[in-house]
Amino acid sequence: MELKDTQSERDLRNLPIDRVGVKNLRYPIRVRDRSRDVQETVARVRLTVDLPHHFKGTHMSRFLEVLHSHGPVLHVDNIGDILRQLSARLESDCAHAEFRFPYFIEKKAPVTGARGFLDYEVVFSATLERGRVDFVLGVGVPVTTLCPCSKAISARGAHNQRGMVDLSVRFSRTVWIEDLIALVEGAASSELYSVLKRPDEKAVTERAYDNPVFVEDLVRNVSMRCRAHPDIRWHRVEVENFESIHNHNAYAEIEWPPATPL
Repeated sequence: MELKDTQSERDLRNLPIDRVGVKNLRYPIRVRDRSRDVQETVARVRLTVDLPHHFKGTHMSRFLEVLHSHGPVLHVDNIGDILRQLSARLESDCAHAEFRFPYFIEKKAPVTGARGFLDYEVVFSATLERGRVDFVLGVGVPVTTLCPCSKAISARGAHNQRGMVDLSVRFSRTVWIEDLIALVEGAASSELYSVLKRPDEKAVTERAYDNPVFVEDLVRNVSMRCRAHPDIRWHRVEVENFESIHNHNAYAEIEWPPATPL
């Protein structure tokens, strides 16, 4: 018995849809880890395509079939293959994929060497359009920032806070996730650790005090480091400080090269 294919019926409203597909799908993946070869984690996945105006709907099951056919190993070339297969199976000119997942790095405390894992958010985002794959790698890196103004005007101490740096890059040669994280952490007042004994806490506190940065300093520091990197050809950096003495957050953003105005 042949079942009716409602999605493929003609739609008379003459309105194409920019993106249609599946979102917030949890999927086990394996990604390259510089120190351990491969790291297993769980991604939140979004897969979409453009829908031509004459189709009533898309076939949602095909997104999952394409993803599952490629297995759990995730890398740049693999994502390109997923996009090309989505475009072909769903008869679309443009396809998009986003994989957002926690990535863990084992870090040693600066004095005692106590070990612990710290998690970072990593994003693989790619678009296939006119046969070309555009891939963007993103990292979300928590850091410590200490206010230069507070240090300059206060007789005792200075206020500090946790900041979040979201860095997205396009590259000419593959860049390690770990290298992007280190690039960001080196631009802040101090990096974060999961395990700190008292000697470590003293060292981290004093390091931050000796290296105060405004949100403006941090976004510029990261941008300058990206511009000096031989393999990064575009970047966008956003910094948000969760202020400890205000009920609002401080924010700054740089994109380089800047986007072309419409």
